[in-house]
Amino acid sequence: MEKKDMKIVNQGLEDEMEVWGYRPCPWKIVLVGVGAVCTGGLLFLVLYWLPEWGVRGTCTRTPFIREAQTLLLRSTDEFRRWFRAKVHVMLVPGKRPFDSVDLQGPLHIPNGDSIHAFSALQDEHQGKYVHIQPVQILYFTHHSTKYYWNDLLQNFEVFKGLEDVRVTCSGIHTDHSSGLSKLLQDYRRLFFEVNEIAVRVPSVFKLLIKEVLNPFYIFQLFSVILWSAEQYYYYAAAIVLMSVISIATSLYTVKKQYIMLHDMVATHSIVRVSVCRGNLDVEEAMSTELVPGDVIVIPSNGMIMPCDAVLVHGNCIVNESMLTGESVPVTKTSLPSSGKDGAGLYSIEEHKRHTLFCGTHIIQTRFYTGELVKAVVVRTGFSTEKGQLVRSILYPKPTDFKLYRDAYLFLLCLVGVAGIGFVYTIVLSIINQVPAKTIVVESLDIITITVPPALPAAMTAGIVYAQRRLKRVGIFCISPQRINICGQLNLVCFDKTGTLTEDGLDLWGIQRAENGSFSPPEDDPANETLVRSSFVSCMATCHSLTKLEGELSGDPLDLKMFNATGWILEEPTEEETALHNPIMPTVVRPPKQVHPEVNQEVNLAQNMELSELTLSYEIGIVRQFPFSSALQRMSVVVRKLGEKRMDAYVKGAPEVMASLCREDTIPESFTETLESYTRQGFRVIALAHRQLEAKLSWHKVQNLNRDLIETNMEFLGLLIMQNKLKEETAGVLKDLRRANIRTVMVTGDNMLTAISVARDCGMITPHERVIVADATPPKDIQPATINWHYTENHATSKDNRVESVEMSLEDVGHVTYGEQPMQQEQRYHFAMSGRSFAVITEHFPDLVQKLALRATIFARMAPDQKTQLVEVLQSVDYTVGMCGDGANDCGALKRAHSGISLSELEASVASPFTSSTANISCVPNLIREGRAALITSFCVFKFMALYSIIQYLSVTLLYSILSNLGDFQFLFIDVAIILIIAFTMSLNPAWKDLVARRPPSSLISGPLLFSVLTQILTCLAFQVLAFLWVRGQNWYEKWTPLSDACNISSANLTHGPNMTSHVDHKNIRNYENTTLFYVSSFQYLAVAIIFSKGKPFRQPSYKNWPFMLSCVALYIFLFMIMLYPVPAIDNFLEIVCVPHEWRITVVVIVLVNAAVSFLLETLVLDIILWKLVFSRDKQGGSDGMAVTSATHTPQSANERWCATFLSWLFCRKGKTSRVRYMQVAQELQEDPDWPPKPATVTYTTSTPHHTVSM
Repeated sequence: MEKKDMKIVNQGLEDEMEVWGYRPCPWKIVLVGVGAVCTGGLLFLVLYWLPEWGVRGTCTRTPFIREAQTLLLRSTDEFRRWFRAKVHVMLVPGKRPFDSVDLQGPLHIPNGDSIHAFSALQDEHQGKYVHIQPVQILYFTHHSTKYYWNDLLQNFEVFKGLEDVRVTCSGIHTDHSSGLSKLLQDYRRLFFEVNEIAVRVPSVFKLLIKEVLNPFYIFQLFSVILWSAEQYYYYAAAIVLMSVISIATSLYTVKKQYIMLHDMVATHSIVRVSVCRGNLDVEEAMSTELVPGDVIVIPSNGMIMPCDAVLVHGNCIVNESMLTGESVPVTKTSLPSSGKDGAGLYSIEEHKRHTLFCGTHIIQTRFYTGELVKAVVVRTGFSTEKGQLVRSILYPKPTDFKLYRDAYLFLLCLVGVAGIGFVYTIVLSIINQVPAKTIVVESLDIITITVPPALPAAMTAGIVYAQRRLKRVGIFCISPQRINICGQLNLVCFDKTGTLTEDGLDLWGIQRAENGSFSPPEDDPANETLVRSSFVSCMATCHSLTKLEGELSGDPLDLKMFNATGWILEEPTEEETALHNPIMPTVVRPPKQVHPEVNQEVNLAQNMELSELTLSYEIGIVRQFPFSSALQRMSVVVRKLGEKRMDAYVKGAPEVMASLCREDTIPESFTETLESYTRQGFRVIALAHRQLEAKLSWHKVQNLNRDLIETNMEFLGLLIMQNKLKEETAGVLKDLRRANIRTVMVTGDNMLTAISVARDCGMITPHERVIVADATPPKDIQPATINWHYTENHATSKDNRVESVEMSLEDVGHVTYGEQPMQQEQRYHFAMSGRSFAVITEHFPDLVQKLALRATIFARMAPDQKTQLVEVLQSVDYTVGMCGDGANDCGALKRAHSGISLSELEASVASPFTSSTANISCVPNLIREGRAALITSFCVFKFMALYSIIQYLSVTLLYSILSNLGDFQFLFIDVAIILIIAFTMSLNPAWKDLVARRPPSSLISGPLLFSVLTQILTCLAFQVLAFLWVRGQNWYEKWTPLSDACNISSANLTHGPNMTSHVDHKNIRNYENTTLFYVSSFQYLAVAIIFSKGKPFRQPSYKNWPFMLSCVALYIFLFMIMLYPVPAIDNFLEIVCVPHEWRITVVVIVLVNAAVSFLLETLVLDIILWKLVFSRDKQGGSDGMAVTSATHTPQSANERWCATFLSWLFCRKGKTSRVRYMQVAQELQEDPDWPPKPATVTYTTSTPHHTVSM
């Protein structure tokens, strides 16, 4: 078999990687060592930061990965991250963990797997394993996962657990339910290792080294060394102090997160368990010893699961809040062992209802005499569901946000500018014959000036402040970098139940079906006349409720349904179950009737008879088939007291139930009645009943497939539940709509119910049409098709007319008859079910992006489909938020750019944000704070960039006369001005309202580049002006300690002659230095105030009193020392005395400078360019399809003319949007056949067919 030099592991999965093999190369290693010595260790740091360079620089690639000693890994996602891994070798008795190996005697694992593992075993057992031929296995570890080399596949593979052997459900019962021998358990542990989700808390020293080796801190170290060489100790000390505080804070935060995560998983990492060693032998063992294939006994009082295991005997009641966020206990039943279900391959995803997950809490078990509740271990350690969640926290994907990518590009530009200054300084110094040491120091100093070391700390400040403000409104964040991303959200997906609507349901009423027709609706199922009806019996038994500490607990819908009957639920105690050989089922019965005193004997007799009937009427629940989201139903098998036959009751989605019932029992008005309820927003559940055959015994029922029971049912009627909107929902969605933020509903509920709720809450307005995309998969020779149903428009339509059009997978054209084309301006929304979504994504990939642009309602969506939907929306460049209550939303919450969980349970670790307020009012709050934090980041970045450029200009000009800024001038600028301003300008709170305009997402954008470049040119112009002007004054001369320009020019100043006690070797004191110091100091303040913008994303700066106080104090101080000089301050700052007239001139220069900067930023950029040029890209609304006004006024005509001219000037005329959803919107506006219209003929294969509008 031909071997390639590159392999792909985890193919098709989220963590897919490309792998190359390398072997050490001695001469490359020598060269790297020499280079590291020559660069003072800098080369080692570069190779540490860039693993691909490190491997390629010290190794040579081998075409046979099996011969590699070092692997180079690269992720295949958009981040293309590189990793380095070392190949290890171990000797074991077999090639794979589930191979049959002839082992004799105990097999103990030595400490650490290595090439000596097997020889160590032989030594320990004195040659007992000489007859076993050891096998050499290559492996490497990456992100807490081991990858083993497979000679057959010629690639690395991961051993996850029992699923690797592709065993059927019945196979688990027959082949894996008796347990493993200790010997086989030890052998498998060689591959699966210890069953522990080991979150190692790194030592402070290790964290410190990792933190200090960050490029940012290395650059700071370089800067501090350079400043110390220049005897610039004060600012060096300030930077060191800042760095120490920053490192200490970072270490504390990271260490705290590791400890929290460690404590979270430690509760179930090591517990004692009962392990089966054969059918009868049970022994105590530590959970760390468990391997896939072991059989454990679940104790009756419950436990916290230390692994993923599948139930093979008995039932369990489990709290899965750790994983799902749903605190409602769920019932887990044993894995089916026969029939169609038993023949299917076991899969954790498909058989969740039978699988106990690691970290979940077993509350209690249901067991019967002589039978223990047993489970087969499926996965251990990091392979478990909990382990994968912990891995995603330990090794998160980097945050992909344009701001951070652009920040690096911008810094590279600054490095380029620094390079120009570096060369300029060297050339100028050589020309002026400056000593070599001074040349080196000053040329390197220009780099530290251009790239400010305090930039990352200053940018982080805004995020930290935003995180604190979010905490005050009850929103907690575990990923602070995502706060900025929230400022760019333009689409938010909402779960319905518990998020948009109240979590609980109220029973509105029931509508029973009798003799093929509906009875009138009834509001009281507890009515005495209905006590023995099948409908009420179904309500009382078809649920998964249980009693915990005397209180009924379970799904809120089940609770409402059961409580409405007024019946009583009784469960057998542990003692009763143990004493009685016959099974003691859960029993439900009507309440004891309390009868009023009556005078009539007849009535009394009737009441006594009814009471006797009621008291003797009990129903035992023999078996439960739990609710399945895939099947959309649940069922129970029951036996009534005194009856021989058993009954089956089923409840579920009405559409599904109708397919399970006999047609003669379904009322003719079923569809119309169902639609009438769902259109009003009610949640409708259908009930059905069937009497089972007399020959079915209890034991047969326990092994019966649910498909055999859930068929040929009798339709009982409808249960109508009312799901009220939360008070805040409509207002929040209105705010989001006004802000051009698109909203999408993703729910597991019925389609028409979802549409009704969407209309009620304002997600769809009365004048907007809903188009239902009903897709069916291909069947036999029929291709996949989409039926487009136009639901009635509540604002214009009074009847129940439904228009439809059918499109086939094999479409080649449309022909329209009769109807006028629909106006593109008419707004519409698509709605689809999870089934249709799956068909469209698989068979109509060309329609996915078109539908994503307008689809607003996704009903009957499975959890993985929610995640898939988020990915589809992200693929068209939406910045997606997801808001859910934690149940079934974890995947989508993790996948979205910003996931907001309304659950405070431990499932919130899957979501970057968690709200303590259980309504969606947190969403606009989060977006407002995100926008404020994003604008703050831009403001700080622009300010720090201008600060470095202004200082760079000053220093470059002074270098031309072999001068520089003084140490205390640098200190005053860097600490008193820059640090104080940078940290206080981040304190502006968020603006109170969400506006339609979104902040820019990129630093490399027209408005921001225009802003930065114009301010740079302005500062350059005024610095050059001041520099040249001062040299042209009649009093100007080359400054010496005896110069007295003040007294020459003005007699009214009492300032003494310029005197100094030491010789100024660095030529700091001169008129150019003093002038540029004054001018540049005011420039820092001017750009800080101009860049610190308020409305529409932040509160005005005048409300940020620390910032305003700092600015006012600095202005007063600077004006004071400039107009009324204080000798002590002048001496400290190394400022020389200049004439009063020149001071007034400098005041005029700084005021004109400030005015020009303000006009350029506010008038030209914010008003003219934003309004007429850059905002044109933002037109089109949140979905890119809004239509602009067509009114023509002289003002609008002028604006259009100006916009056209400026667009031409800025080369933006005809420029298409870079975001995909805007491109798709433009394509659809030009497509006359979109959206699909009524009365359209669709061509499939050879014969055209069409559906005519009714």
